Amino acid sequence: MSQPDVTIIKYNAGNIMSVIYALERIGASYEYTDDPEKIIQAQRIIFPGVGEAGSAMKSIIESGLDQLIPTLKQPFLGTCVGMQLLCRFSEESNTQCLGVFDLDVLKFPKTKGFKIPQTGWNDIFDLKSELFSGLKENDFVYYNHGYYAPVSKYSIAKTDYILEYSAALQKDNFYACQFHSEISGKVGQKIFENFIKL
Repeated sequence: MSQPDVTIIKYNAGNIMSVIYALERIGASYEYTDDPEKIIQAQRIIFPGVGEAGSAMKSIIESGLDQLIPTLKQPFLGTCVGMQLLCRFSEESNTQCLGVFDLDVLKFPKTKGFKIPQTGWNDIFDLKSELFSGLKENDFVYYNHGYYAPVSKYSIAKTDYILEYSAALQKDNFYACQFHSEISGKVGQKIFENFIKL
């Protein structure tokens, strides 16, 4: 039996069906698992995330995947909380995370005229990766988050909300998007199509 195009990591984080529907729309095969052997053998990995960093990280630790994930060598895409868990630390619940990106995830400062969490469409700019092939500067994607990763050497896209921050990160085979590619319309679909080609 051939390997699926994508393996989705199973843990305590919601929105899995949105990821599955997005993959089905582009004709990609997938499996959804927390089996370390299947994850090690995967062609590509998606690390989804909706929810709270502390409880999500607890689930990852309980499954033993906290030790495995940083060692993986295949193309790996984290989204939203999945991106934040790939960082070193999150101010949300004072959570020690996976440390792939040497960054601390910070809470948005309370700012007059801005709602926290940021919920809705916002643009991405300063695009610097094959993950964004075929997209334009200032294309719009969908966000829902109250914490952010600062701009750093890992930044491959930026967004501005209250302040300028990382919309996406990359280090080696690890890619991560703060926004929800799976519900970002044609832009998100193109990102998934690009990921499948990595």
